[in-house]
Amino acid sequence: MQVAAFSTPESPDWRWRIINYAGEIIEESRETYPTIVSAVADGNKRLVQMNVVDNSVVARVTRSTSHLRRR
Repeated sequence: MQVAAFSTPESPDWRWRIINYAGEIIEESRETYPTIVSAVADGNKRLVQMNVVDNSVVARVTRSTSHLRRR
């Protein structure tokens, strides 16, 4: 699993998100942080507290590229 930090135009402060390797959001902070560093650090602390193993399976989606080829 990984910790990512994000902010939005509506809320410029940072929040953390724990995401598994399939891209699913596992947990998200309700608190906001003034810097990306503090958000990721707190998210990493939470990930360690959770003590979980990521058994997710990455979805393999194949898309046709026929529209990119000229006929």
